[in-house]
Amino acid sequence: LIGIAIGMAGFWLFFHHQHQRDEPLFDVSLFYANRVFTMSCLASVIMYTATFANIVLVSLYLQYLRGMTPAYAGFVLMAQPFVMACVSPYAGKLSDRVEPRVISSIGMGLTSLGLLLLASIGDATSIGLIVIYLAVTGLGFSLFSSPNANAIMGAVGTHHYGIAASSVATMRVIGQVSSMGIVAMVFAVVLGPVQITPAVYPQLQTALTLSLGLASVLCLPGIYLSLVRGRMRAT
Repeated sequence: LIGIAIGMAGFWLFFHHQHQRDEPLFDVSLFYANRVFTMSCLASVIMYTATFANIVLVSLYLQYLRGMTPAYAGFVLMAQPFVMACVSPYAGKLSDRVEPRVISSIGMGLTSLGLLLLASIGDATSIGLIVIYLAVTGLGFSLFSSPNANAIMGAVGTHHYGIAASSVATMRVIGQVSSMGIVAMVFAVVLGPVQITPAVYPQLQTALTLSLGLASVLCLPGIYLSLVRGRMRAT
């Protein structure tokens, strides 16, 4: 928790420092002047924080707690990226006709549901159900990511496209790093510095459940930010 607080304070100081510079390393001016852009970027951070580590977590579950080979586990995990690859292009096109905040909020809600379902898996959960849960998570991410990126890019003028594109990448990396940081914190508290052996499988199950449950709850403020970002287009 102390590390999270220090990290948040560091981000605030960096943004404040860059906002005062005439030639900033990272131009943060849009975050202070454009509500749609700012809320969309914050929602993106939350989404990547919630979802980036889930494939790693489910992989640990499949290989250690269910005894699958890496190849078989990878085949099961393909359910999520497969759905993402199929749905994302159509979600992006849909956001050209429907407000991105609506589609993105639905997507983050589905993602939260998928992560919550993954948090419930145990020894008796069928592989078919796990595939469905991964597909739900992938569907939610697809409905969020493309429309949200559309909202970020569409909220700025053409002369700010470079800043907006770099912000999309920056928010993604911040979210990914934060996701693994939260998982590392949970594993450190629940498991500690031990090698994963059958003796600690109960603790591993607890760590996986807690990590995925936290990810699901984390989506809730993301849904709020996505909904209140404002309209990208006039009615």
